[in-house]
Amino acid sequence: MPAITSLIPELEEALEHGSIEQRERTLERVTALFLQGAPRFSEDHVELFDDVLSRLIIEISKRALVELSTRLAPVQNAPVMVLRRLARDDDIAVAGPVLVQSKRLTDFDLIDIAHSHGPAHLLAISSRAELSTGVTDILVSRGDRDVLRNVTNNEGARLSGTSYEVLVRRAEQDGLLAERVAQRSDIPPQLFRTLLTQATDVVRQKLLASTRPERREEIRRIIAKVAREVGSKPPHRDFASAQQSVFALHKAGKLGEAQLSAFAKAGQYEETAAALSALCKIPVDVVDRLMSGDRPDPVLIMCKAIGFEWSTVRPVMLVRPEGHRMSPKTIDTALANFDRLSLTTAERVLRFWQVRQSHLAESVQV
Repeated sequence: MPAITSLIPELEEALEHGSIEQRERTLERVTALFLQGAPRFSEDHVELFDDVLSRLIIEISKRALVELSTRLAPVQNAPVMVLRRLARDDDIAVAGPVLVQSKRLTDFDLIDIAHSHGPAHLLAISSRAELSTGVTDILVSRGDRDVLRNVTNNEGARLSGTSYEVLVRRAEQDGLLAERVAQRSDIPPQLFRTLLTQATDVVRQKLLASTRPERREEIRRIIAKVAREVGSKPPHRDFASAQQSVFALHKAGKLGEAQLSAFAKAGQYEETAAALSALCKIPVDVVDRLMSGDRPDPVLIMCKAIGFEWSTVRPVMLVRPEGHRMSPKTIDTALANFDRLSLTTAERVLRFWQVRQSHLAESVQV
């Protein structure tokens, strides 16, 4: 290549003895020469420019690096080694143009940079025209709020099921992210339902207003289902005071069958649940859920397992929350079932509940 050959003496002088200003002037001339002929150059020619430019950019100003990055980033056959060095620069002003635009960077390059650099580089990568699931997985895993919002708003970004799970979880605290995730056409149906279930009313209404017409009916159906489920849920109960009272009785050695029966006969639901929780060694919220169910069997099992009599079981069953009353026939059937229930079976079921809650608690801590 005669043109670049004629620059060799100037290049050698700039590299060996030239000032930063001289190196930058040489860089400008070599870059201009490359850009003029880039559409015609073979890969061998590009590699020659790659070697020359890589040597010139070792010690130059940030301003010159930013300019070089801006000029090379959109070029289809830009020198790869130079691009990789620019993309890994800690200054996002240098790295940004290449990270956003250059098609010469591979997924391996992008994943490596996403692992080793901070939010600004992640945000730039998330703005690329196309992103594979391998790249978006690391962006979603390491990205901050802005990166996640940008990824989900990028129609050229492909997302894996794992990434969607993270996005839906993060969207619970971010209304704008929830909107953007819900508007994607490739979100798995189950995660879409989860997203709408946990979304606020404001977010749901925004989705209805902004989503594609063919999806609005599905959103309305899910919203209606959520409304029915919320309306059917019992009100949240505060067991703190009841647990304090029960703890005091337990510490004094006064918590037993007589006290549980007294709580139940007095209509003290919270105290009854707290007492069963302490006696059965099951969290009070679990006892609350068991006592609020459609069937009396859990109460029968808990009381049988700790050796209590039917005279105690009956008032405990009757103190169930409002809206969960039992008919006389149900109570008669419960008595028969209680008599047939063996102590061994009851103890085995109670142990299962205790172990299950222990494992759940451990998984949450992990």
